[in-house]
Amino acid sequence: MSDLLAARAQMAMSLGFHIIFAAIGIAMPLLMVIAEWSWHRTSDPVYLNLAQRWAKGTAILFAVGAVSGTVLSFELGLLWPHFMGWAGAIIGMPFSLEGFAFFLEAIFLGIYLYGWNRVSPKAHFFAGIVVAISGAASGVFVVIANSWMNTPTGFQIINGQVANVDPIAAMLNPAAFSECLHMLLAAYAATGFAVAGIHAFFLLRYPSEQFHRAALAIALTVGGATAIVQPLSGDLIARAVAHNQPAKLAAFEAHYQTQSGAPFKIMGPLQIPHGLSLLIYHRMDATVIGLDDFPPADRPPVTPVRISFQVMVATGSAMAIVGIYWFWLLWKKREFPASKWFLRTVLASAPLGFLAIETGWIVTEVGRQPWIIYGFMRTRDAVTPMPGLIVPFLTFTTLYIFLAFIVAWMLIRHVSDVPVDSTLSTNDDVSPA
Repeated sequence: MSDLLAARAQMAMSLGFHIIFAAIGIAMPLLMVIAEWSWHRTSDPVYLNLAQRWAKGTAILFAVGAVSGTVLSFELGLLWPHFMGWAGAIIGMPFSLEGFAFFLEAIFLGIYLYGWNRVSPKAHFFAGIVVAISGAASGVFVVIANSWMNTPTGFQIINGQVANVDPIAAMLNPAAFSECLHMLLAAYAATGFAVAGIHAFFLLRYPSEQFHRAALAIALTVGGATAIVQPLSGDLIARAVAHNQPAKLAAFEAHYQTQSGAPFKIMGPLQIPHGLSLLIYHRMDATVIGLDDFPPADRPPVTPVRISFQVMVATGSAMAIVGIYWFWLLWKKREFPASKWFLRTVLASAPLGFLAIETGWIVTEVGRQPWIIYGFMRTRDAVTPMPGLIVPFLTFTTLYIFLAFIVAWMLIRHVSDVPVDSTLSTNDDVSPA
């Protein structure tokens, strides 16, 4: 394995591990705030118990996410020093703001965890809202930095050097809004479905358990609603990619020849005439640029990008269908749908969101290759000259595997600790008044 490949593999492994915890850190605070709001509204202790247990699970995942995120920040400087030297002054602001949001989230998560009997109910609920907002903001600032790598703006090149840096313009780059919206919706959908799947599993064993019914209802409502809206953000981001990174879009569809009225390829030989032009440009006769218009050295690898894109779309579509059916059942029956086949469907859908997130990031990162800064710096020119990068790659891979087992063990213990009759809170003296 070459040093370049080892450095790329280490970043891919680290990002693939961290993004799970980043997405949960965005979405879980919203779920626990909704649970607490439901407790204040109904005085039902089930919601109090739910908010407290989700908060503890959030704390576990937040701690691991902090570790993996810290490792990533060091890897950027150690593995890609030329990139950081070139781009550090441009994207330093979103990374600094992400750090501020992270510390804000940590502080108010501590208040939320330990303030049930120490601050007023309104102050406690406000702390949860701050955790939810700062968690989302933290993810947004990181995605802004990544979007800049796809559509770099906010600087000039004078005599081969970066000059006239405008960090605000860099943060407001053309891909920022669509990427941030897409990632936020993906985080809420993935986490909502994962949490709903866990509680669907317990409902299959204890069908009348109110704790798991309430948990599934909140989680699937959040996950289902965002999964339904996600295709709209997907359309937005696809149009942005077509305008700013046409080679990446061509790799999405394995589209080689530039043509007007380009067909949309479903699977193999199946095609929808004019479908790709209509989807991307909303015109049947629009011209879609093909990969053959780019030098071979500037083309992304088609196979992993194409397969990942198809998996992302398929899993996202499946979640949207489940979400639509969930809301239709609620509207039709006016009560919680508890049939075994529906619960099994929710359980089967639990991992789809994170599969969509992982493949989506493959589409984003591999689809940008061979560039680390699109159009300005190639990935091979950004890597450190230090040899032996296979050693840290294997070391950190082992570390992340160990962390994954520890987290899985802790979460299994935390989830399985829920009593069958969980109608009372662990803090019975807490009052919603």
